[in-house]
Amino acid sequence: MILENKTVVVSGVGPGLGREVAATALRDGANVVIGARSEGPLKEIAARIDPSGERVVPCATDITDPDRCETLLQAAADRFGGVDAVVQVAALDALFGTLESTSSDDWRKSLEVNVLGTVQIARAALPHLKARGGGSIVLVGSQSMWLPPKMPQIAYASAKGAIVSAMYHMVRELGPHRIRVNMVIPTWMWGPPVQAYVKWQAGERGVAEEEIVSEIAANMPLGEIPADEDVAEAVVFFCSDRARMITGETLMVNAGELLR
Repeated sequence: MILENKTVVVSGVGPGLGREVAATALRDGANVVIGARSEGPLKEIAARIDPSGERVVPCATDITDPDRCETLLQAAADRFGGVDAVVQVAALDALFGTLESTSSDDWRKSLEVNVLGTVQIARAALPHLKARGGGSIVLVGSQSMWLPPKMPQIAYASAKGAIVSAMYHMVRELGPHRIRVNMVIPTWMWGPPVQAYVKWQAGERGVAEEEIVSEIAANMPLGEIPADEDVAEAVVFFCSDRARMITGETLMVNAGELLR
């Protein structure tokens, strides 16, 4: 119960990583406030992982709106008395293209959501973490910023790279307030989005789904695609006091696919 008596806020809670982070934090003792743009599915997730409704609170949020970011954090303070950790999962990743093919509009959307949205969540968390005497901000990166994938995502990968730079500045600024800032960097994550991709590719190519999975895992020494919950475990570690002297770190959860 490494998060017992702590309150964790998770933005970007949908059917993948965000849900697993919330469920893992709950399992490890935390009270959890979850945010996403779609209120209906968000309430369904909250009811599924905490049927009692006592320890999970849904709050519709759009990270591109600073007022709604503040509302999300205030909801946690109002319900549970404060905030100890914030996990920024929300992202716009469905932007594919090269330098030549990516439109200016897609570049703007990527930067607005992935960079500015992340900064706004972190800024909204500041007064609450300061009031607590410290805490943790956990960002979610992407291995694509170092290893371009087969399906190019230059705008998304560039935005995630920008967040790393912002993290280093936050580490210096927030360290004196005992606020830690770290990033978990996944590769492919075995969960609903990747499962849908595998099914689509298998149908398009007329092969078994197992063949697509084997192709994805071919360069992973552990021979298995990390699951959403594997990445969530790393996130929850950074939220906990077990990581109290760790800040400014990037932790890859990639089954050894990329070594740095």
